[in-house]
Amino acid sequence: MALGTKMLDALNAQITQELSASHSYLAMAAWFESQNLPGMATWMQLQSAEERAHGLKFFEFVVDRGEDVVLGSIAAPQSSFGSALEVFEQALSQEKAVTAAINNLYTIATAEGEFEAIPLITWFINEQVEEEAS
Repeated sequence: MALGTKMLDALNAQITQELSASHSYLAMAAWFESQNLPGMATWMQLQSAEERAHGLKFFEFVVDRGEDVVLGSIAAPQSSFGSALEVFEQALSQEKAVTAAINNLYTIATAEGEFEAIPLITWFINEQVEEEAS
């Protein structure tokens, strides 16, 4: 069964958002490296890899449904920060934006009757609790 246009557009936007978050975390890792904070840099690199994996989960779902993945543009992330605290505050803000987008996916899925998407989206809802906590 094909995805509805609204659901497909939202999933493609989510793929782009996850990849953008990955890009942002990599920029944060680079800044930590420049500040000689390798432990924090490594943590951010792991976050970057995790966000890319999240994007690929959505990617694979869209492909498995027989739909086309359409990637959006990813802006250059912030690359300079005033402090480590500023980096982590931005990371938390970014995670909250991802959480809001995933909650919106759930709203669309239930409103549009896209029931096959609900287990995937529910997994991400639970994952975001962990993401914001960490």
